Amino acid sequence: MPLLELHNLKKYFATQKAVDDISLSIEKGSIFGLLGPNGAGKTTLIRMITGIFYPDEGQIVFDGKKFDPIKDVGQIGYMPEERGLYKKMKIGEQTLYLAQLKGLSRSDATKKIKEWFIRFEMESWWNKKVEDLSKGMSQKLQFVTTVLHEPKLIILDEPFSGLDPVNSNLIKEEIYRLAQQGATVIFSTHRMEQVEEICNNIVLVNKGKKILDGTVKAVKQDFKENLFSIGANQLPEGLNGQAPFEIVGSRNQAFVVRIREGNRPNDVLQYLLQQGTEIHSFNEILPSLNDIFIKLVEGTPAARQFQTINS
Repeated sequence: MPLLELHNLKKYFATQKAVDDISLSIEKGSIFGLLGPNGAGKTTLIRMITGIFYPDEGQIVFDGKKFDPIKDVGQIGYMPEERGLYKKMKIGEQTLYLAQLKGLSRSDATKKIKEWFIRFEMESWWNKKVEDLSKGMSQKLQFVTTVLHEPKLIILDEPFSGLDPVNSNLIKEEIYRLAQQGATVIFSTHRMEQVEEICNNIVLVNKGKKILDGTVKAVKQDFKENLFSIGANQLPEGLNGQAPFEIVGSRNQAFVVRIREGNRPNDVLQYLLQQGTEIHSFNEILPSLNDIFIKLVEGTPAARQFQTINS
């Protein structure tokens, strides 16, 4: 059953269509990737989901009912890209204050904070001030304040920004754990390699419109180009139109081939074995999400942005 459904959402600013007729459905317990370049409409979409903006048209359904920003916001945890911590306030007091704003009693909040601080090795931070933390430390704190009240929906906007590999992995494992416990996670980013690793489903938006929607696996299958990697010392000389494939390049000391139309992978293997080729490996090459995005918006400023960010 979906936790969140968006039906034909639209949001305009002057003459700009920030969100232009977007519909999508997010299942409970899933990790959902909201993708797109800067200015694509991701932040506007998130602000409607969290009740900060009202849609000009369309409807939001949350947990089976029409979304009520006043009643339902307590079931949402939102970690914006622009961090919102009070720099002069002590960390323990600030976390306690934010937890109580989300409806936790002082005793419950204190207990949960201590559990999270131990898990993230933050016990000694209680009396520090936010301004004394590094960017990565602030990121960990912001994550804790976002999930402390155990929301049904967790929205993370660029959660790994500024984190070293160890702490990135720590946050990643917590995202998996929270999803396994039933929380639904929306992960907004333009870092495609993180999405491929973490997300079950994705939606790709550009210029306010949805241009792609599905599971990561299905999307990659839909855009595959019959490319395979063949590990071999050499391939038969004098390949011609009779061969079921053509060599198009190399990768990681292997030949990259494209299977010709009307042929199957087994035809390639049978052909090579008949030619006496010693094969060490044979693997399908699926496109990356970054490759798919660039293909969909080829030649646009958004495509160039993604090439720069993900190269």
